[in-house]
Amino acid sequence: MTKVWNTSEIPDQSGRTAVVTGANSGIGLVTARELARRGARVILACRSETRGREAEATIRADVPGADVAFVRLDLADLSSVREFASAVRAERLDLLINNAGVMALPYGTTADGFETQFGVNHLGHFALTGLLVPKLLDTPDARVVSVSSGLHALSNIDINDLNSERNYRRWVAYGRSKTANLLFVHELTRRLVTAGSGLVAAASHPGYAATNLQTAGVRMEGRTGAERAVELGNRVFAQSAETGALPTLYAATAPCVLPDSFTGPRFLGWRGGPGPSWRAKWTTNDVAGERLWTASEQLTGVTYAGLDSLGTGGTRGGGG
Repeated sequence: MTKVWNTSEIPDQSGRTAVVTGANSGIGLVTARELARRGARVILACRSETRGREAEATIRADVPGADVAFVRLDLADLSSVREFASAVRAERLDLLINNAGVMALPYGTTADGFETQFGVNHLGHFALTGLLVPKLLDTPDARVVSVSSGLHALSNIDINDLNSERNYRRWVAYGRSKTANLLFVHELTRRLVTAGSGLVAAASHPGYAATNLQTAGVRMEGRTGAERAVELGNRVFAQSAETGALPTLYAATAPCVLPDSFTGPRFLGWRGGPGPSWRAKWTTNDVAGERLWTASEQLTGVTYAGLDSLGTGGTRGGGG
């Protein structure tokens, strides 16, 4: 990439369908809007129906004639993930953008008992991708893009304490969940290559972009002063959600994206247009990727049946 890539370079997406998780605000909303602007049908996968419907209306106002539809998805509840997959079963699927996430929350658990950051950021998307992978495998030039973070560098996963039950530290747990995103992409790529599939799995991150992600944790604790400080930091130091979405849009649509690539802002991984991003060496560890994959299958009850049958010709059950 010799020049700064921007949304004008997104190829025509007419006839293609994208699912964008967390599409009601921030990076997800911009990603969904720009894909719709280029002609894609975009499914807005959001937890809140109110905010999802508002995002639907916002995109239609910005992009007259946009083909967008809200479908409820709560990544903190595996039953909701399965319901979502069933609801979009009749849809074609070219792009799955695993964008939704939570950051640095007080300790909590999902509906299925997983630590919230690991459960939402990794396990929910692992299950969603597994349930939708047969559709992606059936679609030429399909892609899965998982949004990680430069803060994956805070911590490697602990395979013996994936739910941070021994010692919960919010930022360490966040780093682990973002490392899990990258290990997921790495292991999914390895399995796709083994199966001879053309489906591309890639990762991206927005750098420091001003979204509501930064304020969610302190708001939950009622720390008004800290919330105001974070909001000030966003205004002074962060780039816009518009710019923060560029790495994701690049990974999803640019013609030269490689499997298991990691795209982020060019300038120190913090700001600017998309470029190759540094990643910690532990995020490309084959053994760790396989162990996390196995644990994720066991925890979610979701296996990648379509991919397994491509690679082995077997009949392994999938989709819970």
